[in-house]
Amino acid sequence: MKFIDEAKIEVSGGRGGNGAASFRREKFVPRGGPDGGDGGRGGSVFAVADENVNTLVEYRFVKKYQAKNGEKGHGSDRYGAGADDIELHMPVGTLIRDADTDEIVADLTYHGQRVCVAKGGKGGLGNIHFKSSVNRAPKQFTNGEEGEARTLLLELKVLADVGLLGMPNAGKSTLIRAVSAARPKVADYPFTTLHPNLGVVRMDENNSFVMADIPGLIEGAAEGAGLGHRFLKHLSRTGLLLHVVDLAPFDETTDTAAEALAIINELRKYDEELYGKPRWLVLNKLDMLDEEEAQRRTADFLAAIGWDYLPPDDRYEFDMETPRLFKISALTHDGTQELVQQINQYLNVKRQMQAQEQAQQPAVETDGIQTDMSVFKAE
Repeated sequence: MKFIDEAKIEVSGGRGGNGAASFRREKFVPRGGPDGGDGGRGGSVFAVADENVNTLVEYRFVKKYQAKNGEKGHGSDRYGAGADDIELHMPVGTLIRDADTDEIVADLTYHGQRVCVAKGGKGGLGNIHFKSSVNRAPKQFTNGEEGEARTLLLELKVLADVGLLGMPNAGKSTLIRAVSAARPKVADYPFTTLHPNLGVVRMDENNSFVMADIPGLIEGAAEGAGLGHRFLKHLSRTGLLLHVVDLAPFDETTDTAAEALAIINELRKYDEELYGKPRWLVLNKLDMLDEEEAQRRTADFLAAIGWDYLPPDDRYEFDMETPRLFKISALTHDGTQELVQQINQYLNVKRQMQAQEQAQQPAVETDGIQTDMSVFKAE
């Protein structure tokens, strides 16, 4: 299935049914009072996060969603039936914006989340609501309200714990194939990855994390060059970035350090928050170099980029702040197991820290109900 991460749709809530102006008519009751019922409410449109949906492809073909109108009121105090609601199932990670105001309508971040995106109109009032001591035979009633209508922009941002970034052909797809069951396309030419790929890395029965591979970035990506600029948004929800660098490019004149710095510059131009995410360095394709050449290229590369990385084999307390350096061969799987173990350890420590922060959030008592404010904290 083609990966679709953007769509534009129109949604409309149903119109409420009109109220009824009716009077009681029975044998031997010549002057029965008003008995017109209310109209039913119009149907609403809801967006529902569904982990079984992976793309927005459905919303590329069907662009208009109109809920049904409510039924009008009837005599004998009978109210009109409310219309059924419409549920639009979308992938977890979908951001919904109003196309006219750019307002964020909903951010679907967990399975089963249900948000109303177009409210149905209220039903009109029947004449039973207008009777009084001075108006015993009211003929007034109100019409149902129009439902809410709006144009929505759907934008899917994949939810992953770890995101891979790097130049085209750096070996990102090979890496995700090596550590997970994902099978993205791999070939010896650039831009083989045309859409994001997700892979679940399973450490054991109780430990796993999700890794995302996006199309390779090139200089100018933030302004639209190449393919990666369309998918940079998918890295914004990840907790950790792995910068994959090819230390053995086909073209010997390639300046790998300049390319690495260019990618970091693209992150900063695209989003400062994305630039500030924890970022580890993964030097790939070392199987193509002898040990002496690999050490020389690694030293030259680190000196050129001027970054201070912590080696992965330190024996000290796990450092959450300092970037880490890994030397691997995704093709032969050398060093990949150590990499995923370090990632898993990092994510577990991070989850523990987040749980402690949430536990320390004070509870606010409102009308006798204890409310844990941590549930309202943005991710």
